Amino acid sequence: MGNIVAIVGRPNVGKSQLFNRLTGQRQAIVDDESGVTRDRHYGKSEWNGKEFTLIDTGGYVKGSDDIFEDEIRKQVELAIDEADAILFVVDAQEGIHPLDEEVTDLLRKTQKPVFVVVNKVDSSKHQNDALVFYNFGLGEIFPISAINGSGTGDLLDEVVKALPEEETETNPDENIPKFTVAGRPNAGKSTFINALLGKERNIVTDIAGTPRDTIATRYNKFNQEFDLIDTAGIRRKNKVKEDIEFYSVMRAIRAIENSDVVFLIVDATRGFESQDQKIFDLAKKNNKGIVILVNKWDLVNKDTHTAKEFIEHIKKQIAPFDDVPIIFMSAKNKQRIFKAIEEAMKVYENRKRKIKTSKLNEIMLPLIQKNPPPAYKGKYIKIKFATQLPTHSPKFAFFANLPQYIKEPYKRYLENRLRENFDFKGVPIEIYFRKK
Repeated sequence: MGNIVAIVGRPNVGKSQLFNRLTGQRQAIVDDESGVTRDRHYGKSEWNGKEFTLIDTGGYVKGSDDIFEDEIRKQVELAIDEADAILFVVDAQEGIHPLDEEVTDLLRKTQKPVFVVVNKVDSSKHQNDALVFYNFGLGEIFPISAINGSGTGDLLDEVVKALPEEETETNPDENIPKFTVAGRPNAGKSTFINALLGKERNIVTDIAGTPRDTIATRYNKFNQEFDLIDTAGIRRKNKVKEDIEFYSVMRAIRAIENSDVVFLIVDATRGFESQDQKIFDLAKKNNKGIVILVNKWDLVNKDTHTAKEFIEHIKKQIAPFDDVPIIFMSAKNKQRIFKAIEEAMKVYENRKRKIKTSKLNEIMLPLIQKNPPPAYKGKYIKIKFATQLPTHSPKFAFFANLPQYIKEPYKRYLENRLRENFDFKGVPIEIYFRKK
C-alpha cells in the first residue's frame, strides 16, 4: 500500500508550485473540467528510494479570504483523516495570516506528522521572515522556495523518514488476487458487488481496513478465491461528507495501489466521461490490470451498431493502451456479471505472465530485423537482445547500441508486437531501452 502525503494551506501560498516541484511536473492540473477534480492534483514522487503519492488539496475558496471558508476546512480535515503526512504551506513574504492560524488549530489535534513548509524564501532577506512561523508550535519549520527548489531536499529527507515502512511480503494472503471496483458516483459499483455476492454470499471472511477503511470481501467463485475491494462502501466519518470528490480520490488511490486488477465501471447512460478517463489513467499509471464494465446497458436504446460504436469511442479515449476487455452488463439484472469475473481472472493471469528470454528473442528479434528503429542523424540503431524484467507487472528491456535515439513511436511498435504474440490483454506494458 502506498503512502500519501497531502499539501494543505490557504490559497496563493504556492501549494501547486510545490506540487510541481516535488512531482517533476510542469503542469499540476489533472483536469480543469468542473466537477471532475477541480484544482486538486495528485501525482507520484520519490525521494531516497521511497515512493509516495502527493496530493495538492488546492486553494478553492467560494468567497473572500477574510474568513475561514468551509472548503479549506474540509480539505484540511480530509488530509488529517487520510494522509500519512501533511505539508502545511505558508507564505514567508506575507507572514502569518488569519487563515493560517485556523489551519494550525486543526493540525494541532492530529497525531500525524506535520511539516510547516515556509514557501517563498526566495532570497536571504526572507530567511528571518520565516522564523515567525515557529509561533504555531508545530515543531520544526522548513524554509523553501518552490520556484527554484531551494530547501526542498532537506524537507523531503524528513518527510520520507516520517512515512510508515511498506508492509513486508509475509502476508499469507499475498497470492490471493485483489480486484478493486472503481468508478464515478452512481455508476453502479455497489449494485455490482451486491449482485456478485447475492443470496448465496460465497464469503470466506470479511476483511476490514484493506486498504484503510475500504471494504474488502473474501469471495470464492470458479474455484478461485479473491478479495473484492469496494471503493463505494466508504463509511461516513465525523465532520466529513462522503460525497466530497477529493475524499473519493484519496480512497480510490489507496484501493487501486493495493489491487491487482481494477474494474472500471462506466455508466452506459452517460458514456465514457473525463472522470472515467482519470480513473483509467490512475490504474494504468500504477500498472494494474484493467477491465472496463459498461453498466446499465439495459437502459440504453440500442441497434445493431450501438455496442460497436461504444467500444470504438472508449478505445479512442484510452488509446494507445486500448487492449482492454470491455463488457456490457446490467448489475441490476445480473446480466454478464460473472463474465466480468472471468475476464478479471484472465487479466490477473496476464499480469503475472513471464516470457522465457529464449522465446522472447526468438519471436521479437526477427520482427525487429524486419522493421528496425529509424536511423538517427545517419547512425544506425541495432537492437540485439531482449528480456523480461523480474517485476510484478510486465516490463521489458531491449538492449541496443544507441538506446538514447529510440523514439516513442518505435516503443509503441514493440508493444504492439508483444501484444500480438503474447497475451497481455488488459495489462499495461512498460518498455525500457538499455545500452548493450
